[in-house]
Amino acid sequence: MIGMSCTGFSIDEPQVWLDRIVGRFELWEIFSECRHSISERTDLFADLLPSYDLHYSVHSPISDTNIAAINERIREASFQIMVDTAKAANRLDICTMTVHPGLASMAILATEEMAMGIAKEMMPRLQKVSEEYGVTIAIENMPEAPFFLGRTADALADIIDGTDLSVCFDIGHANTTGQIDRMIDLFQDRIANIHIHDNYGDRDAHMTLGEGNIDFDHVLSRLSDYDGNFIIEARGFDSALESQGFLESS
Repeated sequence: MIGMSCTGFSIDEPQVWLDRIVGRFELWEIFSECRHSISERTDLFADLLPSYDLHYSVHSPISDTNIAAINERIREASFQIMVDTAKAANRLDICTMTVHPGLASMAILATEEMAMGIAKEMMPRLQKVSEEYGVTIAIENMPEAPFFLGRTADALADIIDGTDLSVCFDIGHANTTGQIDRMIDLFQDRIANIHIHDNYGDRDAHMTLGEGNIDFDHVLSRLSDYDGNFIIEARGFDSALESQGFLESS
């Protein structure tokens, strides 16, 4: 199933984008921030979503959260936001929730190892949340940029080791780290969600499919056994539509 998501949508009331998306895409991955926070506006979404012929998934909040934070109060507040989002997803019959694995400190150098250890400790707790609320939690690989955890397949495998948590395979992110094939090699049977967008490998540009250098024929052939969702993470609606046409013709 092909869906779309765009962080910029969350500044508007959800009905604005529901009215545009319905009939054009099969699925909307709600970026649960700002006016689209499903945990803070659960009643609104519960009234709206059944009125539309769409399927839904959710991306957990990222702007003010860090489940690998060295500061315990920030870490626990971030975790509670994940709990609240999963609880809201359960109420809204949303079955898949994508979560970022966390950040190393932006102020103190050489804290990645410490943050990695904290992230690993948080994963069993997320698994319990997944089990309690019946929501598949998929941990996403991150792009090549300072402070992000889980940039490489091996780092992500280390973070979720010992859990049954799923993976959200972000193809664009993996291209910035040269990790597309390695991600598929390690997680092919564990991928529960896919984010798809393009870039030239130098930065996480979220370009329209076909505008960058990702070899999608190769990637999609390697994912031929995958029967889950492809979420087009676009900079805007028109780009998402173009990417949808590219993906449907591939």
